[in-house]
Amino acid sequence: MAQTTPNHTQTVSGWAAHDSSGKMTPYVFKRRENGVNDVTIKVLYCGMCHTDLHHVRNDWGITMYPCVPGHEITGLITKVGKDVAKFKVGDKVGVGCLAASCLNCEFCKTSQENYCDQIQFTYNGIFWDGSVTYGGYSKMLVADQRYVVRVPENLPMDAAAPMLCAGITVYSPMKDSNLLDSTTSSKKVGIIGLGGLGHVGVKFAKAFGHHVTIISTSPSKEKEAKNRLGADDFIVSTDPSQMKAKVRTLDFILDTVSAHHSLGPYLELLKVEGTLHIVGAPDKPMDLPAFPLIFGKRTVKGSMTGGMIETQEMMDMCGKYNITCDIEMVTPDQINEALQRLANNDVRYRFVIDIAGKE
Repeated sequence: MAQTTPNHTQTVSGWAAHDSSGKMTPYVFKRRENGVNDVTIKVLYCGMCHTDLHHVRNDWGITMYPCVPGHEITGLITKVGKDVAKFKVGDKVGVGCLAASCLNCEFCKTSQENYCDQIQFTYNGIFWDGSVTYGGYSKMLVADQRYVVRVPENLPMDAAAPMLCAGITVYSPMKDSNLLDSTTSSKKVGIIGLGGLGHVGVKFAKAFGHHVTIISTSPSKEKEAKNRLGADDFIVSTDPSQMKAKVRTLDFILDTVSAHHSLGPYLELLKVEGTLHIVGAPDKPMDLPAFPLIFGKRTVKGSMTGGMIETQEMMDMCGKYNITCDIEMVTPDQINEALQRLANNDVRYRFVIDIAGKE
């Protein structure tokens, strides 16, 4: 493992954390030359994910400093390698969580690269050449074409950026449960949590023609859920009477919450043979009582992001239905303030860094 190799000759400016304080400061580093399968991307925008916060503060004990975060990247291609056929200079593109995989396992061969056991991420990973990967909190990125997607022309590049993580994270479970087309049967979909993931989940589920119920601990979010995002129903999960009234009413529940919680009360909301799909990642084990499972023949499963074909499909679907994230734009000098607000859940619903600025 090395931070760079002799092939890392391009000087790039970005922003990095250097220790577990998580404080971000300007950082100049080297990126590799554009290879035959690579594209060079001028970064325009980069979304701020909760994962970024965990990494810069080393919450998971795996951070390699200096850490340049960012895996919700949109920009313009400025150079293409000689073997690149999918893209050309000037294309609007995005880069999400994945930087490299083995290319040979059953998951890579079926475009489920995100489940390859040798997966390396856009930052805090180890690339094929042994170098540490640096993410989108930077002016420029070099990426293998296999891990780049096209951004539809009608989507704004700033609000499209978080879809490279938040979007695919909620789209993949819906596809997995055959929720992309309601022409045969509209379903009752529940979404636990109305945050960065949850609000995108509402948009997808409504676009796909389903009845959407938000399940939240915050009664104050009901008006926004229904009036602005188009949710059909709202359940305050801390109100036993509301929870009891909705027992066995939902076909599918998407759990986006990262705080510790018991799955039992939510499983009771599912119909017989319903599915609860987890995409939030609490740092402590969740309570999973047996009885709601076995008495309802219910399924609990989970997933992380998605493969590259699926990610492109998701972006194309966003173009078709004009789906983007609700964002709050910040400038690079506001990154530390935004990270602290992110830690306090004080954002509606995703921060996006204006990397290029007036450029």
